[in-house]
Amino acid sequence: MRQIEEVVPTQEITKVDLLGMDRAAMGAYFTEIGEKPFRATQVMKWIHQFGVADFDEMTNLSKALREKLKRVAHVRTPKIVEEQRSTDGTIKWLLEMDNKNAVEVVFIPEKNRGTLCISSQVGCALECTFCSTGQQGFNRNLENWEIIAQMWVANKALGCKPKEERIISNVVFMGMGEPLLNVKHVFPVARILMDDFAYGLSKRRVTISTSGVVPAIDMIKSELDVSLAISLHATNDALRDILVPINKKYPIAELMPSLYRYVEGGHSKKHVTIEYVMLDKVNDLTEHAHELVEILGDLPCKVNLIPFNPFPNTDYRRSSNNAIHRFRAILEDKGLKVTVRKTRGEDIDAACGQLAGKVSDRTKRTQHVVELDSGIKL
Repeated sequence: MRQIEEVVPTQEITKVDLLGMDRAAMGAYFTEIGEKPFRATQVMKWIHQFGVADFDEMTNLSKALREKLKRVAHVRTPKIVEEQRSTDGTIKWLLEMDNKNAVEVVFIPEKNRGTLCISSQVGCALECTFCSTGQQGFNRNLENWEIIAQMWVANKALGCKPKEERIISNVVFMGMGEPLLNVKHVFPVARILMDDFAYGLSKRRVTISTSGVVPAIDMIKSELDVSLAISLHATNDALRDILVPINKKYPIAELMPSLYRYVEGGHSKKHVTIEYVMLDKVNDLTEHAHELVEILGDLPCKVNLIPFNPFPNTDYRRSSNNAIHRFRAILEDKGLKVTVRKTRGEDIDAACGQLAGKVSDRTKRTQHVVELDSGIKL
């Protein structure tokens, strides 16, 4: 009787994603698979500077290495679900990250710069009452590749290769989510953005915007040299507890010292950007302007006044132009540097999270406790 050989099924290899690896991680990976670490810089250039996701197109790699990479690695990129273009040049893309979740990325062209606003989470757990994303609830953190993919896809959609031309000159982590509740993935992406073998942005042109996660602000100081923006939006704890509820955990009296620590010992031009959304008869009165001057004291900073972008079912209204000008004049009279953000994309779903909310309603809160990667809980 003939013996039947047992067929052992071949174990499928779990491919490693290279898109989200910073240079250190990619160098370690190439060493691990028996290749020279310098291959990491070659692959980073192909992916980020030339926008190449197909290993066969990486022509300065040997054929044997290209074949190996096809077996063990990949460069995943999300697809564009929807694109909206404003008459002022602003472009908003909705990117599908998996079969349930999508995030927004916005490109804002200006005369001397092109700013890309990227997301760090699907939804947001902070429940800021004036924010469309905050009203949708929190789903999950984005991974490295999902965050840097927003830059990769935007460059593709704009038809540019960063090695040959630079349309996107600035990147702000100011889209959906609180970036400092996802430092595990945000920090490596910031390093990729600033890496000379990737996008080569200066630290002044990469900005992390936070609602005030104090321990993680200190982590920026010690681990990552980028620009910092603070979503302040109120001048006293009673009002900020309503507008920005994280204030209940990190009140103004704790937040402000962390900003002084951030600028301490830094470059002489180091400062903090104070973001302040202008809400009609809520935080735009003259007494609020004087309180803001007192709170900021001698902190090296500039104040960015942001006219509110309305979204469906909100009770807030945009401050009048007169109120904004009056507020600005008080701050400038006290020596503060002030800008008023130009309203962009009003003819599209301009408010952050609005497009994602229309496409997929995720108003149910799927997670009530958010844990920072360093172990801090909200």
